[in-house]
Amino acid sequence: MSAMALPEEPVPPAVPSCPLPGKICDVVRDERPGSCCGMAMAGFRTSKYQLPEWHRRNARVYNRAYTVGEESERDLAESKHLTKHAAACAQRAQEYSKTTLAQRLQDIHFWRVELQKEVMELDAETNLLAAQKLRLERTLDATEVPYGVVTDNLQCRERRQPPDLVIDEVERQLLKEADLIRNIRDLLKRTIIQATNQIRSNRIQKEFCELDWSDKVETYNIDDKCVTYNNDSTNIQFHPSSVKFEENASTPKTWAQFSHDNIYSAEQEKLASVQLRSLINNIIHDVSEDLRMQRAAVNEAFDNHCRELDDAKLRLEQHLAKILKDIGDEEANIVALKKAIRDKETHLKVAQTRLYDRSFRPNIELCKDEPQFRLVSEVEELTVFLEALKRKLMESEQCLKNLEETRMKLEKEIAVKANSIFIDREKCMTFRIRYPVDLEVASYKQ
Repeated sequence: MSAMALPEEPVPPAVPSCPLPGKICDVVRDERPGSCCGMAMAGFRTSKYQLPEWHRRNARVYNRAYTVGEESERDLAESKHLTKHAAACAQRAQEYSKTTLAQRLQDIHFWRVELQKEVMELDAETNLLAAQKLRLERTLDATEVPYGVVTDNLQCRERRQPPDLVIDEVERQLLKEADLIRNIRDLLKRTIIQATNQIRSNRIQKEFCELDWSDKVETYNIDDKCVTYNNDSTNIQFHPSSVKFEENASTPKTWAQFSHDNIYSAEQEKLASVQLRSLINNIIHDVSEDLRMQRAAVNEAFDNHCRELDDAKLRLEQHLAKILKDIGDEEANIVALKKAIRDKETHLKVAQTRLYDRSFRPNIELCKDEPQFRLVSEVEELTVFLEALKRKLMESEQCLKNLEETRMKLEKEIAVKANSIFIDREKCMTFRIRYPVDLEVASYKQ
């Protein structure tokens, strides 16, 4: 901006002293008061004030000086009154702040004591729950042997040939036993996880209470120090940045509610922990009884199924004898059908040859006579019979194929039944003698 010079006020041009021109010009007069006439005076008017303007400006200066003087007197009076009023208000505010700080110390002390009590009770309950969790882990380890027995039984039965892989009563009971043990293991694992989570929740809530208690202790010390401050204190100073409300600052209601919520949550966690310990006792007792009853059901199903396998094998052997007889009858039928087709094809050749030769009759002799109609009818009849015989031959061949497939399936089923009897009697029932003892007793073993 320094490079740009402000424009100077134009200087009125000087009129040179020279003779006027010989021609006289008419000049229009300005009718405004106080105006000069003549073109020669126009330049001097632009750089000077008129007399009325001068008087008006002086009047404005006088009025401004008078107004400023009145404002100064009023400001002095207001300042004295404000000083006295500010001193009284500041003293009352300081006393009221001290009173509120003292009340605040009582509130903090109350919540601090309650939080400390809650921390101790929650720690004791957590230790009791940890002991129950150890029982769950021992019970879970004890389920590995029965689960291994059931898994071995199912794997042995899977070695039966696929046609005999049916869901019989033994299979259902074994699957039910396997599902029961898996459910027991899953239940124990979930309960262990639940106990672990509950222990973690107890410790987390205990930590929340401890943090709240620690904050209460620190806040109590801070407010206790603030109560001792007065105008004669030597460690007071200006802190302009502290005169504000933080966006995340709590209110007295939310402050009290926060500690109340922490204590309430701690009580809820203690109650949940007590209920979980009772649940663990019931779970260990129930799963032990369920497993004992299912073991007896599986052993009974094995005995019954071995008898059913013997009956099924006998019936399959009877069906196989009948199928072998049907195969012989169907083979004879196919031979007869093929002979009948060959015979009808010979008749068809004769009829078609006659029609072919008669097609060479000359001129008017190529007549649609009675022999011609009869030959055509004969060919059509033979064609229908041949098609029917061929369809029947295809059906008979398919029937024979089905009988052969059935024979092979029956022979395979008989072999499968013999294999299944061996697996159920010799493999599975023998291995089940190793079934373990009661789970509830195992939960107390070290």
